[in-house]
Amino acid sequence: MPPMQHARDRSFSAMLKDALLVGAISAALALPLVGFKTVDRVSEIGLETRFGEMFYAVAVIVVGRLLLSLTAAGRARPIFLFTAPLSVLWLINYMFGLVAVDWPELAGLTWLAVTVIAIRAWIGMRQRTAADAAVARKDAGLPIASVVTLFSRYGRFLGPAAAAFAILMPFMPFADQRTVDIGILILTYIMLGWGLNVVVGLAGLLDLGYVAFYAVGAYSYALLSIQVGLNFWQALPIAGACAATFGILLGFPVLRLRGDYLAIVTLGFGEMIRLVLLNGPDFGLLKEGAKGIGNIPRPSFFGMPFTAAPPEGVVSFNQYFGLDFAPIQRVIYLYYIILLLAFLTNWFTLRIRKLPIGRAWEALREDEIACRALGVNPRNTKLTAFAIGAMFAGFAGSFFATRQGFISPESFNFMESAVILSIVVLGGMGSQVGVVLAAIVLIGGPEWFRDLAAFRMLAFGGLMVAVMVWRPQGLLAHREPTIKLAGSGRTKPLAVSIREKAT
Repeated sequence: MPPMQHARDRSFSAMLKDALLVGAISAALALPLVGFKTVDRVSEIGLETRFGEMFYAVAVIVVGRLLLSLTAAGRARPIFLFTAPLSVLWLINYMFGLVAVDWPELAGLTWLAVTVIAIRAWIGMRQRTAADAAVARKDAGLPIASVVTLFSRYGRFLGPAAAAFAILMPFMPFADQRTVDIGILILTYIMLGWGLNVVVGLAGLLDLGYVAFYAVGAYSYALLSIQVGLNFWQALPIAGACAATFGILLGFPVLRLRGDYLAIVTLGFGEMIRLVLLNGPDFGLLKEGAKGIGNIPRPSFFGMPFTAAPPEGVVSFNQYFGLDFAPIQRVIYLYYIILLLAFLTNWFTLRIRKLPIGRAWEALREDEIACRALGVNPRNTKLTAFAIGAMFAGFAGSFFATRQGFISPESFNFMESAVILSIVVLGGMGSQVGVVLAAIVLIGGPEWFRDLAAFRMLAFGGLMVAVMVWRPQGLLAHREPTIKLAGSGRTKPLAVSIREKAT
C-alpha cells in the first residue's frame, strides 16, 4: 500500500496515539537536556529547573505531529487555512511588537513550527491538485507548478526584491542592533557559500578544508593592519591575494585526485593550517599561537572612527554628521561593508560563469575525461577554481577579523567548513539563490534561538533534517543553463538546441 494511501486510511485516534507517543519520546529526551540547567555560582554549582519551557516545547511537538499526520491524511486545506494566517499574524506581531510574550524564544520556535506545517500543507494541496489536473484547470485556469517552477518563473523578480530588502533592512521598524548583527553573520556565510560554490557547485571539486583560506585571509589582514599599518580597504585585496596563493598551493598536490580522496586531502590541509597557527610560528604576532591576535583595527568611514571620544584632532562619524553617538552606527556600517562584498562576489561569479573558464568548470564537473578530450586543460581549470574560491574566502576572513577585533585558531575549526559546505549542498549546488536561502535557514535559524542554548542546536539539526527530507537535492537545485540559444525568447539546454537545429 502506498504511504500516502496508508496515511489517509489511518483513523484520528491512531494519529493522536502516534502524536502522544512522539511527545513522550521527546519529553524523555528533553528532560535531562532542557528540564534541568546547571548554574555557576560563587562557591558552588546550582541546579535550576525549566519544566515550563520543556512541556511547552513538547506540546508544540505533539500538536505539530498531529497536524502533519492530518495533512498527510488528506486534510491539507483546513490545516493550511488554520496555520498560514497564524504564521502571518505571529510574524506581524514580532515585527511591530503589538502583543508582549513571556517566552520570546519559545514563541519563535512555535512560529517556526507553524510556518513549516503551513508550507507542508500547501505542498499537500498542490500534490492533491496535481492528481486531479482536469478539475484544477477548470476551477483555477492556472498551470500546476511546483515550488521550483515558481522560483524559475519569477526568479528575475526575486533577486531585485531580495537586494532591496537587504539594503533597507537596517532601517526597518524591527531592526535593532542584534538583528543587524545577525544579518552581518548571515551575509558573511552567504559570501563564503558563494565562494565555495565556485569550487564545489561549478567545478565539482569536494573541498572540506575551505576554512583554511578563511583563516589565511583573517590572519593576513591582522598582520597587515597591525604591523604594516594598512587600513581595511588597503589590506583587503592583499589578504585576498594571499588566500588565492594558498588555494593554488593546495591545488597542485590534488590535481590527480577526485571524490573521497580529494575530500580527505583538503580536510587535512585545513587542519594543517589550524595547527600551524595554533603552535605559533616564529613570525611577528603569530608567535602568540593559541592566544590569538587582539586589538585589530576596525574600519573607519573615510578616516572618521565610530567612537564617542575620538583622539585629539580627529573628527568622529557622529560629530561630522551632527548625530548622537550610538553603538549601532558602527554595526550598520559593518553591515553595508559585508553587503557590498557579497554583492561583488555574486556579480563576479555570475559574470565569470559565462566566460570560457566558467564553462570549463561546468564541463570539468560533468566529465573530466570528456573535458580533456575537448582540449580543456584540467590542471589550469582546477587551479583557477581553487584560487578564485580561496580569494573570496580571504575577503570574508578579512571582514571577520575587522568585525571581531580578535582572532584565534579556534575560530577556524572543521565545523566551519562543514557548515559552509552544508549551505552549498542544501541550497543546491550551482545555485546562487539557493545559497542565500540555505544560509538564512541554517545560520539565521539557530541564531534566533541563541538565548536558549539547549534549543539552538536542536533547531539547527531540525532545520537540516527538514531540508533533507523535503528537498534532498537542495532548496533550489535547478538553475538556468549558462549557454542560451541566440535569438530565442526562452532559455533552452544546449543539447536540445543542437538537436532542434539538426532537425
